[in-house]
Amino acid sequence: MRHGDKVKKLGRTRSHRMALMRNLVRALFTYERIKTTLPKARVARQYAERMLRFAGRNTVASRREVVKFIPDKSLVKKLFDTIAPRFKDRAGGWTRIYRLGPRDSDGAEMAILELVVREERHKEKAAREKGGRKPGADKADK
Repeated sequence: MRHGDKVKKLGRTRSHRMALMRNLVRALFTYERIKTTLPKARVARQYAERMLRFAGRNTVASRREVVKFIPDKSLVKKLFDTIAPRFKDRAGGWTRIYRLGPRDSDGAEMAILELVVREERHKEKAAREKGGRKPGADKADK
């Protein structure tokens, strides 16, 4: 019987694992798409969705909870002011994982972890809803 197997340890101590997750989630919110190994992506997804849940509430208490995990205040501001409003109509499932296959060097299963509604897609959708054309479409006409 295997007790206490809820935590994916990823071959690291608790402090190293938490530092890794903070860095992965910070990179995800900064670039909105990251490439990492599949096990790391699965664990980072849990933390990212938790931070997005807090950001969706948009209270002082939830902002403090996010700052405990991501101490970068400018990134927290971006999360609450630009990223979270994109997901206000979604009940969940804010991230997606694409499997890429094994890495050449060591055979580790690689994956892309990304936000479902990324910035460039969000701008295109807003432009279409306005009745305008796709951004950058005028460049194709030249």
